[in-house]
Amino acid sequence: MKPQPSILLVDDEPEIRTSYSQALDLAGFAVRSFPTAESVLDLLGHEFDGVLIADIRLPRMDGMTLLGRVRAIDPEIPVVLVTGHADLPFAVRAMREGAYDFLEKPAGAQLLATVARRATDFRRLVVENRRLRSAVGPTDSIESRLTGRSSRIEEIRYQIMAVARTDTDVLIVGETGTGKGVAARAVHEFSDRAARPFVIVDCAGLPSERVESELFGHAVGAFPGATRPRYGKFEHARSGTVLLDEISSASLDLQAKLLRVIEDRAMTPLGSDEKVPLDVRFVATSKVPLEREVAAGRFRADLLYRLNGLTLRLPTLAERREDIPALFMQFVEEAAIRYGRHDVRVTQSTISDITHRDWPGNVRELRNAASRYLLGLGQDHDLVAGDSSTRLADRVADFERSIIAGALLASNGSLKTVYETLGVSRKTLYEKMQKYGLDRHEFAIESGPKPPNEEN
Repeated sequence: MKPQPSILLVDDEPEIRTSYSQALDLAGFAVRSFPTAESVLDLLGHEFDGVLIADIRLPRMDGMTLLGRVRAIDPEIPVVLVTGHADLPFAVRAMREGAYDFLEKPAGAQLLATVARRATDFRRLVVENRRLRSAVGPTDSIESRLTGRSSRIEEIRYQIMAVARTDTDVLIVGETGTGKGVAARAVHEFSDRAARPFVIVDCAGLPSERVESELFGHAVGAFPGATRPRYGKFEHARSGTVLLDEISSASLDLQAKLLRVIEDRAMTPLGSDEKVPLDVRFVATSKVPLEREVAAGRFRADLLYRLNGLTLRLPTLAERREDIPALFMQFVEEAAIRYGRHDVRVTQSTISDITHRDWPGNVRELRNAASRYLLGLGQDHDLVAGDSSTRLADRVADFERSIIAGALLASNGSLKTVYETLGVSRKTLYEKMQKYGLDRHEFAIESGPKPPNEEN
């Protein structure tokens, strides 16, 4: 049975604690409530997988102080602060200092549960990524190379580990950026050939006039200037693995040469009559299905049959969308180490944004977006790590608009009553109403004549 998300609730009012605890319990959370902030500090740590919800006004240690203490323990523990209307400036300051969110009293059960759910989902991703990286070393774990919990990526990991223990040639097919190179290297590094060379042959970039020399090597005198023998890429890979990268780009002439080598497991250096035995494993990658290329006459059917002892078909990010949050957080943390930045927090709104985006460049594009996010280099409405302040401003603006709208409704559209009640000048009220698109006439209830001194 899946464990309930954990909530630590701090409020010095027993009625509030009971009310919030019941609401969260009904929403499926495991709640522990406390009257003081000091009571929860010993329960927090890097492995804590829940959320802290606390009132700002608490005895001895208030919510703002508690927020600072929690961030000192682990800055990625979500802290949701509950505020009264008069505490709005504190809420703004709290968001700037790292609070996950704030709620205004009295917090409704549905809103409380919604915010708690988002926060616990965020924390679960943080803890899950930490466990993934700390449980095993980066060179010892297939999960650290191909991250994700979707059924598609779990199947790929299983297939890689199964085929790695054999000497079967492997074909890896997937769109650009899906991780074909990573999968190919994993096949090699989890095999008995791991201590031997892993040689990459760029099939699209091989110079046609030097293909045989590049791959098979040459003997002395094979061509003008060949004054010494040279090993080719295949011989450099002896007892190891050869990656035929983007083999769909190979010319038909090169395909014929590769077919002979793969069939015979032997090659003949240019200018030599002697065949050289070749103990290598071949892994080929293609961004297009080779069956389609065979049907179009661009790829040899016999070479396809030789290569696809096992075919791994890597899914796009769209096909494993549930893995996107964990991948993005992993890439942000990797970038943080690379660039020495440890002051950036991935917000829940960012997680929501990236999960619902299309990523035509797949994992590679997501990795680049994570680096830009960390460095604050978003372009064309791209993700920017500093955009949480913008969202905060929007949130505060929405709150301010709702306060003014509520006052207009309560006063039957009377501007004088509103600016006196809110303690602002008439000019300020007019400016804010114009900013938020508020028309007092929309809030007036036509139940009788207006007082003669009513302002327009």
